[in-house]
Amino acid sequence: MLKDNMLAYSEINQILNLLEYKYREKVPTSVRNFFEEKRDTTYIPKIDASKPLNEQNLKKETLVILGILNLNYWCESEAEKNEFFNKLAENDKNRKELEEKYNPNNLFKNKVHSNSYKENMQMIEYKEKTIWQKILKLFKRK
Repeated sequence: MLKDNMLAYSEINQILNLLEYKYREKVPTSVRNFFEEKRDTTYIPKIDASKPLNEQNLKKETLVILGILNLNYWCESEAEKNEFFNKLAENDKNRKELEEKYNPNNLFKNKVHSNSYKENMQMIEYKEKTIWQKILKLFKRK
């Protein structure tokens, strides 16, 4: 089993233990036992019940599992499920926009090159002076 998944299961197990009884009991015992059995016993997550989950520095896998638990067990009506799906779609849209905007591979591709420096450039006519003109010029300086 992947180490990241085991760490996420530890975090989920800890969160489930911190939940109020009515929310914890909505999750089937078999699911809770799965997280208990598959968790990494050496990892003790530090979860502060007074802080929101988005400030807890949780693993990405933990957030995904929490979303699944919310959808399957804690959303009580179709309206709540639809609202949850709408938030997921909005977050996905925002994430994609940010990825496109700040993708290091595309940072320099989409730049519009200004041609203003080319518009100000003009050809300069160069006339080659004859040797005679150069000699005369030397004598005029004195």
